[in-house]
Amino acid sequence: MKFEEKKFELSGREVILRPAKHEDAQTLVDYLKTVCGETRFLLCDPEEIKYTAESEVGFIDGKNDAEDSMLILAFVDGEYAGNCSFEPVGDRNRARHRADLGIALFQRYTGLGLGRLMLTELLDGAKKCGYEQIELTVVGGNDRAYHLYESLGFTECGRIPNANKYKDGTYADDIRMVKEL
Repeated sequence: MKFEEKKFELSGREVILRPAKHEDAQTLVDYLKTVCGETRFLLCDPEEIKYTAESEVGFIDGKNDAEDSMLILAFVDGEYAGNCSFEPVGDRNRARHRADLGIALFQRYTGLGLGRLMLTELLDGAKKCGYEQIELTVVGGNDRAYHLYESLGFTECGRIPNANKYKDGTYADDIRMVKEL
């Protein structure tokens, strides 16, 4: 489902939420490499990112053309700030009512209310797609994100202890959260 571009103002800054375009492909690859290095709360380390601009074009087309997925890019005062998306949990009949959500922002754009704005739009899109439930994983210790999700109606439904092992030998849990739509 292709997101329709919208403009907002947050803390005196212009925010544009819009769908991804082909010309965004390299920006998305570079962004992923950067944000994965800014925090321990994302899925992988920067050197594990193997996507190319060409593969991202396919990803963009897949999201924009799908009836059951959505990708939203955020720009603050004209600069790329991050994105969020949802996709089906699976294609089996028993799971078709469920979507999985992901979001990441450059650290310099956290704390502005941008994540809440993006997620509000994304949740609305998931409802319009007919999903009844949306799910996410937040890494243990990411208290700001956990509280944001909680404030949007997500509840914790389980944990995977030591799901993430870091280079320094420490671990963090994966916390599963769910929201009824």
